[in-house]
Amino acid sequence: MEFIPPAKPLIGDDERAAVDRVLRSGMIAQGPEVKAFEKEFSTHFGLDRECVAVNSGTSGLHLGLLASGIGPGDEVIVPSFTFAATANSVALTGATPVFADIDPDSFCLSPSAVEAAVTERTKAVMPVHLYGHPADMLGIAAVAEKHGLMVFEDAAQAHGAALGGVPVGAFGRFAMFSLYPTKNMTSGEGGMVSVADAEVGRKLRLYRNQGMEKQYHNEVVGLNNRMTDIHAAIGRVQLTKVGAWTEARRSNAAYLDEHLEGVKVPPVAAGARHVYHQYTIRIPEDRDGVAAALKSEYQVGSGMFYPVPNHRLAPFRAEVDLPETEKAALECLSLPVHPSVSDADLERVVTAVNTLVKAGS
Repeated sequence: MEFIPPAKPLIGDDERAAVDRVLRSGMIAQGPEVKAFEKEFSTHFGLDRECVAVNSGTSGLHLGLLASGIGPGDEVIVPSFTFAATANSVALTGATPVFADIDPDSFCLSPSAVEAAVTERTKAVMPVHLYGHPADMLGIAAVAEKHGLMVFEDAAQAHGAALGGVPVGAFGRFAMFSLYPTKNMTSGEGGMVSVADAEVGRKLRLYRNQGMEKQYHNEVVGLNNRMTDIHAAIGRVQLTKVGAWTEARRSNAAYLDEHLEGVKVPPVAAGARHVYHQYTIRIPEDRDGVAAALKSEYQVGSGMFYPVPNHRLAPFRAEVDLPETEKAALECLSLPVHPSVSDADLERVVTAVNTLVKAGS
């Protein structure tokens, strides 16, 4: 049997031709391709906001926080059940990430947990639209308004997701989309930040470009976090394909929903559009054993995202009670759902999971 990978970047001749076009132009660093990509990204996902391209998703979070005035002495409430970049970006500003628990269905920040984590130092809350499912932005917004907090979005995994018809990336003061190779679309490496107002966008552009808007007239201490035209050219091509890829992910997820047995398939909240960056099930007993057997016996890849919650990582060790986070870290397993998965692949995934779970019950 051919191995079914848990993720598979899709790069074709169109992307290669776009890169060659840029190389032939001689304009390789940030230039017209980046500017076009920023506008096309906003339009494609219906954000109706300015977008700023950067060299990685983590840079996007970091610069968005800086542009919003987050710094030493501040606290930002974040989930612990996510990739470490979320907390890292807060810590890099000198602020403190404060970890709150998740909703067990969506795996995203729980508004009630956010409420319980607010202190006099809390300046903002940054939910993650984990696995491509939107966080409860209405509930989080209500808590934020009550306490005078800013809301930011980590939309790294959620290109095209929506809640109540509103696309993710259009709720917070800023939102970051990752363009890493395994995301729902890629630019090779990079990130895109949507911003709610012009001043945040101006500051983002300053910070990504050594603090300069006008050459040699540095206004702030900045970084070199620019996206190249090479990466933007790849991203522009991917924008023409990501819609069909997303529908393939959703179709694959629907098949798994219908045919998997003995596991908890991912629920979708009312009014939510899930884009299935990951298709994540729960296996209460011997998750790691099932994952190993999927690979060894059926050549089915899977992923554990995230077995070590952020609050237990060495840089952040925090004494905090997050029962839903701890439970998810032990039970969650992500199955192949990407557009390259064939009908035969889906049948093998279902047979493998159902057989292994039944044998272990």
